[in-house]
Amino acid sequence: MKTTEITVLEDIELDNPIFIEALPGLGHVGKLAADHMIDELGATKFAEIYSPTFPPQVIVKEDGIIENMKNELYYLREVGEDNLDLIILVGNTQSLSPEGQYLVCKDILEFVKQYGIDRIYTLGGMVTGQPPESPKVFGAATNEENAELLKEIDIELRSNDGGIVGASGLFLGLGVRQGIPGSCLMGETLGYFIDAESAEAILNKLSILLNFDINVDKLEERAEETRQMIAKAQQMEQDMINKANAGNADDLRYIG
Repeated sequence: MKTTEITVLEDIELDNPIFIEALPGLGHVGKLAADHMIDELGATKFAEIYSPTFPPQVIVKEDGIIENMKNELYYLREVGEDNLDLIILVGNTQSLSPEGQYLVCKDILEFVKQYGIDRIYTLGGMVTGQPPESPKVFGAATNEENAELLKEIDIELRSNDGGIVGASGLFLGLGVRQGIPGSCLMGETLGYFIDAESAEAILNKLSILLNFDINVDKLEERAEETRQMIAKAQQMEQDMINKANAGNADDLRYIG
């Protein structure tokens, strides 16, 4: 039985699209970059993804309206000089457990495969321990050909320094098993704040790889919006922990 619920909002046809994953992670670098792409290039949402493996909560926005924990798929047609079609995966969460990560990523990959995806790019952050003056972009790939493409545009390849955790790693690994090549772009970041500079760095590299232009002037504005959203989610998680630690099962005078 599938645990992932994918609601299709629009039936679409695409020409061998490139699949780009950018779910929340270190510094929210990938998420920030992809959200900016969606806004600047005018992408259209065509599917929403829900799973019981997501955190058991909702986000309350400034107007008092709730937002579910979810992932979303957007599409773009004929982007850049090469007229590429893109599918972009974003969202406000990843699954909580390793098992949930595998199940959700596998189901999403099976879903986007029907549109004929032939490449995967995953976007994220990489903590280096030092505040970067100008964030570098690190990379990893599923084959030597893609690794060479990264090196040609001065992306520093990771080598024997650990793994890529979460969706950014899983989609590449699952893609390898199904013959879909891919690469991961990781922006250098401290990891504990919303990093617009690092997001700009990976966007600049991605735009070279896919041969498109994008204005990054509004990235800092979007970073502030993301900071507010994450702060609310973290506060809710802390409230849940505090209530659990209190251990008073008889007191039901709380919202939830």
